[in-house]
Amino acid sequence: MRADEIYRVLLDNLGPQGWWPGDSPLEVMVGAVLVQNTAWANVERAIENLKDAGALDAQRLAAMSAEELEPLLRPAGYFRVKSRRLQNLMRWLADRAEGDVQRLRDCDQQALREELLALNGIGPETADSILLYALDMPAMVVDAYTLRIWARHGWIDYEADYHALQEHLSCELPDDPAIYSELHALIVEVGKRWCKPKPKCDGCPLQELLPDGGIVEPCW
Repeated sequence: MRADEIYRVLLDNLGPQGWWPGDSPLEVMVGAVLVQNTAWANVERAIENLKDAGALDAQRLAAMSAEELEPLLRPAGYFRVKSRRLQNLMRWLADRAEGDVQRLRDCDQQALREELLALNGIGPETADSILLYALDMPAMVVDAYTLRIWARHGWIDYEADYHALQEHLSCELPDDPAIYSELHALIVEVGKRWCKPKPKCDGCPLQELLPDGGIVEPCW
């Protein structure tokens, strides 16, 4: 089953998801770091703290002390680690574009991705989320939900790494950030509602696409 067909099935059944939550490209970048290993509701509380403190600004975030920043990020969990990671990103943004996300839009996507990946604490999923949702670049974001759904349906091996999974989907989709964005959001919705660690297939729009023997189980 091709990714473009799966996209159509999910969109027809679930409708547009309207991702990514965020009032500005900078807020999207901040959220992409803070959402690591936590639920979005926790990120929202941390972002509200930053707004209330007048700190949702790249230059301001880059200059804050750990004592100032860490308490604001506490709701997102791992706040000490995330404080360092967020400041790494904000210092890069301040140096690279004087804190103005819009200045990055005309940059070469692959070169920008490599710069992001060179920052401590920015992995492929975070980098691609920034490229796609903050900069509107065609970077397909994949995650644990994506691998679980595709592997359980037999569309890819459980052993596939991030880049193999990303390439698998990207080559079957138009090079369109709007489609990449919507598909990722739809995949997250399926993962949260049905394709959990213990699957709940009843009602899932992809249930009928399972192979005849049901869910493909890992070989390990």
